[in-house]
Amino acid sequence: MPHDSPDHDHPHSLLPPAPALRVKALETLLTQKGLVDPAALDVIIDTYENWIGPRNGARVVARAWSDPSFAKALREDATAVLDEMGYFGRQGEHMVIVENTPQTHNMVVCTLCSCYPWPLLGIPPGWYKSDAYRARAVREPRAVLADFGVTLPAGTAVRVWDSTAEVRYLVLPMRPDGTEGLSEDALMDLVTRDSMIGTGLAKVPA
Repeated sequence: MPHDSPDHDHPHSLLPPAPALRVKALETLLTQKGLVDPAALDVIIDTYENWIGPRNGARVVARAWSDPSFAKALREDATAVLDEMGYFGRQGEHMVIVENTPQTHNMVVCTLCSCYPWPLLGIPPGWYKSDAYRARAVREPRAVLADFGVTLPAGTAVRVWDSTAEVRYLVLPMRPDGTEGLSEDALMDLVTRDSMIGTGLAKVPA
């Protein structure tokens, strides 16, 4: 469900912190018993959150940048295309691609919980699940983008898409200038997890 900035007034329903507290209590207990090394756990989470998962999404974006026919198919039926690529399963239900342009910048949030396209982006970052992000992303998206270091031209509209249990969104960021002739693998290195959520932009090649 899209929300256009800045005139949309959206009610927010925040989940209680009990699940997070239970996870933290379990982690503490396992650590005290010497069964879990917190440092090693942090490395594993970081790997899945920032590397393994987002590389799947980056491959989709890079292919869309490189192949107009693939990009067209992705816009028309992202779910079918992604299923063929093997990106389906848990938190990978019906997928919709929203494309950034000079006129419109898209950003994704889940205001009710933390629905997230795991097969494409890996484990959702902590800030995506936070009450602050879920509440502010719809109410003041430009301020949230500024917190992430993203400043858009005044003429660029910001559209916020609210993920649900049935629909997940992936932002197709704008292809950076100066990338003509780059291979798909080289383009993948320019695609960040945040650019596919909409809280960041694709990297500019050095």
